[in-house]
Amino acid sequence: MLRHPDGSSFRFDPGALCLELLPTGGPGPLAYFEVLRDPADLVRWAGESRLPGGLGPGGASDPGGASGGGSALVVSAAEVVGARALRDALWRLAEARVAGVRPGPDDLAVLNDAAAHPPLTPRLTADGTWAWGPGGTGAGLLSTVARDAVDLFTGAHAHRIRVCGAHDCRLLFVDTSRPGKRRWCSMERCGNRHKVRAHRARSSAADA
Repeated sequence: MLRHPDGSSFRFDPGALCLELLPTGGPGPLAYFEVLRDPADLVRWAGESRLPGGLGPGGASDPGGASGGGSALVVSAAEVVGARALRDALWRLAEARVAGVRPGPDDLAVLNDAAAHPPLTPRLTADGTWAWGPGGTGAGLLSTVARDAVDLFTGAHAHRIRVCGAHDCRLLFVDTSRPGKRRWCSMERCGNRHKVRAHRARSSAADA
């Protein structure tokens, strides 16, 4: 569920982990949507993302490194800064992909530097369930996100990264549907608004 600063919320599935990071804010005017202000915010995002469970709130650290709660993920203030830098680079890289232009070298460097760190590591428990390995950090989380972006930008769905069809929405998603005809970030929001506008336009034309 994506929450807008105006208080509304709607279902939004961007189709990829790396694209889930984008609605947390962004460069320029997108800073209005900023939600990654401290370590707890990044831990909360991880817990609400498409990553498997076990990374929820409770493991954010203070700048001195003391962690709290029982979460597998410990994040520093510096790693939150890194998360915002990676997110902003991903915005520009994804928009460049949609526009069919070459990615910026600085943004590529940010992405590749993040991917160079060890990612979060899963493990199989004795009772056959999924768990995250110990020592999960913000750097590991960002590496996992960055590697997902590398896979997306070089994979079979790279040509299906799209921007929402609404004129006033910049949300990006990868269309993983079989027909490949997805137009909206969410039918519940932009798709429905388009239907309402189209209906009003038809009604006005009929009245005229």
